[in-house]
Amino acid sequence: MWRLSPVPPLSPHVLCLRSPDRAAPERAPRIYTRTGDSGFSSTFTGERRPKGDRIFEALGATDELSSAIGLAGEFSSEKGHTFVDQLHKVQCMLQDVGSNLATPLSSAREAHLKRTSFSEKPILELEQWIDSYSEQLPPLRTFILPSGGRSSAALHFSRAVCRRAERCVVPLVQAGEADPNVAKYLNRLSDYLFVLARYAAMKEGKEEKIYIKPEL
Repeated sequence: MWRLSPVPPLSPHVLCLRSPDRAAPERAPRIYTRTGDSGFSSTFTGERRPKGDRIFEALGATDELSSAIGLAGEFSSEKGHTFVDQLHKVQCMLQDVGSNLATPLSSAREAHLKRTSFSEKPILELEQWIDSYSEQLPPLRTFILPSGGRSSAALHFSRAVCRRAERCVVPLVQAGEADPNVAKYLNRLSDYLFVLARYAAMKEGKEEKIYIKPEL
């Protein structure tokens, strides 16, 4: 499983470019390291913890969230939505979320904390975005189902993954291992994704399916 890192490593998927005066391209680094074969992985602070540790659960959920948002962004880009740049910024912020999570406060030194701190600023930015889109939407009078076209449905899926990531992060915050702002960011992000899903459906002229209690 890929681990989010405060210092993104050179991707082994990126091919080395050959200059005109070089006989052959440099060898790309291997994608595998074998260091996790025993079921342990490293935090940014250098700790070796079991891969089932809740830190890695939170990191994995954050990685899944970024991937889900990437898919939603591709669908939204095909429809010409202007909020795609915001989604890309969110994915970049999730890298910083991962950096903070990978730096447990119980073993972090001052140098670690300076590199992986997470401020309140991105939370306030999400709130501004939420307010801006909410003002353009019709009032919500009933429960809606994940629907409203591919862009909207993908954003709803991202919102559900975001909720799971938040549930993984909260125990770390409560244990004093992660910054509370990280959990707050994920909480606001799920609200943003919900509002954005409704906005995408509205802009595309797609119908949002509503909850109807089945007759038994």
